[in-house]
Amino acid sequence: MINASLDRCYSFINSQTASATKAAVPVGIRRAVTISRQAGCGAVHVAEKLASQLQQHAPVPGVNWTVFDRELMDKVLADHKLPKYLAKFLPEDRASQIEDTIADIFGVHPPAQTIVQQTAETMLQLAELGGVILIGRAGNIVTAKLPHVLHVRLVAPLDDRIERICHDDRKTPAEARRFCLEEEQARARYLKTYFHADINDPLHYHLVINTSRVGYDSAAGLICDATQRLGA
Repeated sequence: MINASLDRCYSFINSQTASATKAAVPVGIRRAVTISRQAGCGAVHVAEKLASQLQQHAPVPGVNWTVFDRELMDKVLADHKLPKYLAKFLPEDRASQIEDTIADIFGVHPPAQTIVQQTAETMLQLAELGGVILIGRAGNIVTAKLPHVLHVRLVAPLDDRIERICHDDRKTPAEARRFCLEEEQARARYLKTYFHADINDPLHYHLVINTSRVGYDSAAGLICDATQRLGA
């Protein structure tokens, strides 16, 4: 699984750098998108639809818009020559202080702060290339100073998100509710702990979209239009 994801990552990077070499593309044309999301908002569905729509407007043939969700973590492992077993420590807010303490004593894995920093470095490199949609992991905070990156927050009522997770992941309503609440707390804690930011602060985003009021296709369309207009 990791090798397949890495192949997609490197294919993307090769297409970006090769196209940039072949054609003089104005820097202002380069675009990237970060998506922050509540659990069960359909972020991956929206991102895939967005990538397809943005691809139709790609300024350079052969440059493919690419979604980085789990694939992002695979690239972090490769970029920083970390062992594959560290993948379990990489999801948002999964490395506790206790795990960090044990790791420091026995040298089992890098401290969480180091992994977060390495993840941020990889995200910045991808965003600089453009043509990427980065899901989660404080992408909007990490790339906040890059003028060509659009930041989006996806939200929806809890009951709707529970229903979606029950359908998509075959969880019971109780399991889906617990998943939503735990994920939201983890993601908020991740931003608060490592970036001193409030994930729910609307000032961190260009757009906040309720995917219950706006379907996946329309949400992707709104983001696509805003991305094309960014900097105009």
